[in-house]
Amino acid sequence: MAKPFRVWACGDAHVGTDKANGRDSLAESIRGVEQGGDQGGPGFEWDIAVNVGDYSGGQGVPEDEEGEEVVRQFGALTKHPREAMYDICGNHDRSGLDEAQAWWFRKWIDPTGEHQEHSQVNSSRRPYPIEGTWERYKFQVGNIVFLMMSDINEPSQKLGRGPLGGNPGGVVSGETFDWWREQVAAHADDIVITAHHYVLKNTTVASGDWEGFRKKENGDWKSYYHGYKPQGAPRGASYLHWVASMEDSGKFEQHLEVNPGCVDLWMGGHTHTFPEDCHGGKSHLEKAWGGTTFLNVAALTKHHVSNTTVPMSRLLTFTPGSDELRVQCYLHTSDHAPQGWYEPAERVVKLSRPFAL
Repeated sequence: MAKPFRVWACGDAHVGTDKANGRDSLAESIRGVEQGGDQGGPGFEWDIAVNVGDYSGGQGVPEDEEGEEVVRQFGALTKHPREAMYDICGNHDRSGLDEAQAWWFRKWIDPTGEHQEHSQVNSSRRPYPIEGTWERYKFQVGNIVFLMMSDINEPSQKLGRGPLGGNPGGVVSGETFDWWREQVAAHADDIVITAHHYVLKNTTVASGDWEGFRKKENGDWKSYYHGYKPQGAPRGASYLHWVASMEDSGKFEQHLEVNPGCVDLWMGGHTHTFPEDCHGGKSHLEKAWGGTTFLNVAALTKHHVSNTTVPMSRLLTFTPGSDELRVQCYLHTSDHAPQGWYEPAERVVKLSRPFAL
């Protein structure tokens, strides 16, 4: 009997933030899922990991020291090669507008293995080879195709945090959108999974306009899930806000509306919340546009936006011959509930077709 295919879906480790508070967020999470946690949580089997970004915790642009620490913490892997983790760039991983595009992410996280001397990523060891660039690439497992899109700087947005390091909201280029649309059409007979650091507007918890913030008594906005930066397009700080240099363009949303069910699953992170949080009437897992499931997998950090953060991730289990996807929630600490599986957040998702290896 064919074995299930299991994906550890995670993100938002914010390594520098937790390191400053005495916690190795990435390494502890890896040890927990491979070997079992230090508070009794069980380890579990997984075949690959998809990490939706925000390895850096800096409020400015990331620097080499934190990159070296990220690579050191990847060394906690004992049962899987580093190349079993498939990564995309988050907003905190972006470099500045006056720097080489995403140099830090490309140097230290390096999905394509172009800087092996720094990242220690050898692309020839990928269990499933990738096709594309650091900004957009795909890989396939049986009849599942993963479309991986990194977050980038919006070139027209000159002011914000850092400058622009960690600056919300989400950004992809027009070229990346066109690539995504072409890949979705080319894989009409496959299970299509999209991964980006952000979900789309009004899909999962707190992903609507202004939902990254709260209001002060005087009516002014204040930081909550996200840091309030008035020059940083704050209205769209919780979702994929810029496409082809257009704010709130609706390009992805319109494509999904016209082609319902063409994408089975969209994975994102960025917004750290409690497992039961339903701010804006939206939970961590929601279905929209006739069949696309949106899943927020954040966050591995404990200390970055600590007022709303519970360290957690997801395990996705695809069973050969079945069109049902099991989605489990794993708590990496006992701050919210006992470390390990959090059963109230478990869901079953219907896919467009059975999984086949």
